[in-house]
Amino acid sequence: MTVAALLDRARSLGLRIATAESCTGGMVSAALTEVPGSSDVFERGFVTYSNAAKQELLGVASATLAAHGAVSEEVAREMAEGALRHSQADLAVSITGIAGPGGSEHKPEGRVCFGLARHDGPTRTLTVEYGARGRALVRQAACQEALTLLAGALDDGQARGGRAP
Repeated sequence: MTVAALLDRARSLGLRIATAESCTGGMVSAALTEVPGSSDVFERGFVTYSNAAKQELLGVASATLAAHGAVSEEVAREMAEGALRHSQADLAVSITGIAGPGGSEHKPEGRVCFGLARHDGPTRTLTVEYGARGRALVRQAACQEALTLLAGALDDGQARGGRAP
């Protein structure tokens, strides 16, 4: 699905989208806003590169960061859910990862965790191991995966517009 088609689908369902990005630094937001007229669907984006920003802007718990680290499905979940709480969006995607260079034995370069939250269903998380293919390629692949996750949420027939009371 193209980004324009993704936005059209969200529009037809009456949904607004938010993003919470770390390693992609706003690339998903940029892809969504590249399309003219996206402002009626794209509600806002959070670029929360530091742990402090994740806590202050999205409400990620310091205990979650301490227990699991920033690159974890637990943090991705809290980022996505925080993006919903701190916006007027109905659907939010989050990304946190190690684009490289670097990494460790336990958190290798190329590991990226995603969260997908919406008001009308459970939050889903996913970890993708892109490998050490270089910072630019990992970031681009993560951006594309986030767009794919959004498109899938819109196509699964479960997403419906309107915020819960």
